[in-house]
Amino acid sequence: MTGHMIGVDVGGTFTDVFVLNEEDGTATVAKVPTTRPDQSSGFLDGIRREVSDLSEIAVVVHGTTAGTNALLERKGAKTGVICTQGLRDVLEMRRRDRPRTWGLRGGFEPVVDRRDRLEVPERTLADGSIRTRVDLGAVRAAANQLRDQGCEAVAILFANAYANPENETAAVAAVRDIWPNPHVSASSEILPEIREFERFSTTALNAYLQPEVSGYLNRLENALHSGGFDGEFMIVQSNGGVMGVGTACQLPVRTALSGPAAGVIAAGYIAQSAGFDNVITGDMGGTSFDVSLIAEGQTMLSAQTSIDFGMVVRNPMIEITTIGAGGGSIAWVDKGGLLNIGPESAGSNPGPVAYGLGNDRPTVTDANVVLGRIDPDNPIGGKLERLDVEAARQAIDTHVGQPLDLSTVEAAEAILRVANSRMAGAIRLVSIERGFDPKRFVFMPFGGGGALHAGAMLAEVGIARAIVPRYPGVTSAMGCVIADMRQDFVQTINTLVSQLDSTAMGAFMQDHVDQGMALLDAARTTFEAREISFKLDMAYVGQTHTVPVPLTVTVSDGKVNPPDSAAIEQAFDAAYNATYGRLLKNGMRRILNLRSAVTGKRPKFDLSTLAPSTRGPVEPMATRKVHFAQNWYDTAIFDRLSLPVGAVIKGPAILTQPDTTVLIEPHLQGCVDAYGNTIIEPKEAE
Repeated sequence: MTGHMIGVDVGGTFTDVFVLNEEDGTATVAKVPTTRPDQSSGFLDGIRREVSDLSEIAVVVHGTTAGTNALLERKGAKTGVICTQGLRDVLEMRRRDRPRTWGLRGGFEPVVDRRDRLEVPERTLADGSIRTRVDLGAVRAAANQLRDQGCEAVAILFANAYANPENETAAVAAVRDIWPNPHVSASSEILPEIREFERFSTTALNAYLQPEVSGYLNRLENALHSGGFDGEFMIVQSNGGVMGVGTACQLPVRTALSGPAAGVIAAGYIAQSAGFDNVITGDMGGTSFDVSLIAEGQTMLSAQTSIDFGMVVRNPMIEITTIGAGGGSIAWVDKGGLLNIGPESAGSNPGPVAYGLGNDRPTVTDANVVLGRIDPDNPIGGKLERLDVEAARQAIDTHVGQPLDLSTVEAAEAILRVANSRMAGAIRLVSIERGFDPKRFVFMPFGGGGALHAGAMLAEVGIARAIVPRYPGVTSAMGCVIADMRQDFVQTINTLVSQLDSTAMGAFMQDHVDQGMALLDAARTTFEAREISFKLDMAYVGQTHTVPVPLTVTVSDGKVNPPDSAAIEQAFDAAYNATYGRLLKNGMRRILNLRSAVTGKRPKFDLSTLAPSTRGPVEPMATRKVHFAQNWYDTAIFDRLSLPVGAVIKGPAILTQPDTTVLIEPHLQGCVDAYGNTIIEPKEAE
């Protein structure tokens, strides 16, 4: 299909839309306020601003925060659990950790109440043998009881179901026969992997999200189709790939970091196109600041993530560190006289004080407005005609200036210094504290507010330069259009390499490939290529932590030729030595899990089509007083989207566009590259 490809990212404050016309390669963007509680109206409003006839749309790809918000706000469905006798409290016991390490207080309530966790007789041993057959009568009675107690979804969690799912499969079939909706999750289907708590947690959270996420996605899909849309609707996964809406409704736990992941994918593609393989991304929206690292062109994937304390999801996810330091984060002074930023946010409604919608507590955006860094006559997103600068000044003075005995301007600068310090700390966490030298990386700020803080991040962390993408305010929406279609699979093997049954492991590999290829075949998207990768989680016997071991596996005409034990040992030695710098003499090598990924590489559009076509002299639209450090500067204001390729703008300067504001501090300069990105770096010696 040819037509429009549309990426939509729903954030806490704004809904961003990126529209690519496949016929001529042109792109347009839109930014509209996120609607609460139902995000679907803002979603459709954003699309219709750019494409009035939905029948012209070939593909819509959505990065959603519906699952993330449901988990963080605990607004998922009332969920029941049917588990093996004796395992009722696994979700509550976790790994015997607690929210606060020190002190006697700090409880944790799992998303499934204890009265809704019911036990049934059954037992499968770790070697896969069945000691006790499942009592299906007890399973049906438990399901009926949970339904009578008002549960909308149910999770089946049986011991060692990863080793042999027979008991669990029988129980799931019995429950699905009598359950009034499709919201039944089974641990052997969601995560056939060893480690009881992680498997139980991931499956329970999947069930908890199913009614909320599937209802939201179905409303969106129906609204699109009722408007004439006949293309493909896909959802971004936490691993940076996309999946069909049917898969997303069945496996909503895979969308837990959907929106932020799309931004990282776009940032990596933009940076690589511009010649940078090492990137630290900083997505600053209205509510949060999300940081990720891309090294040698590869995003960092984590096998397990805690969305919040005790909410463990064991699925491949892009590693993203999130702090509450967005444009809407509220500044406040504690009882000890210390200035704090966040984690509470004004969100999209009422928003910053300058919006004039009822909030009277200052935010990071209000500080930028007071210091002249945001144009009060042209706020991003089209939310308002004009910002109320005086109200922002009064709020900063009342809540920060007076308690700290600072002038209004000094208080605004203090707010930004604290916010910048917190953001720099998040960047250090993903770089320096993991052995990466930030001097080798470029910083890519995006989101509505990221480009206002680029210079501060260079100074605070020691990064050499920043690259601001052409449309930073809608980068995550662009990532939806760029992302490949990917499916991840896992299966516990749990054997010594010397005792490996290569035929059995080959059967698992083949099953993963067959499932992945079937999902790609079912998609209506064109793929430039299909890639298959395999890894093993391995360790020496007696070790707890595993190392990922990439395997070289030949796949011919869809048939997998599994590696032999000698090849696996060689691959493990190389991976272990690269990680720890040594091997253990006479150590016995153990395989824990097989991980497979099947990826359909979607066509990428040429970013040079986004480059400006204008030529000629570079002239500012106006000048404005802007405060930097201790002084006010006469600052040139430029229309960023009209700057020609090669233009060099020396600071102090502000580049404006509909979806964001780019700040170039006095000691920096910005240069427009061939893709329309702005490279911010120290001024050249004059």
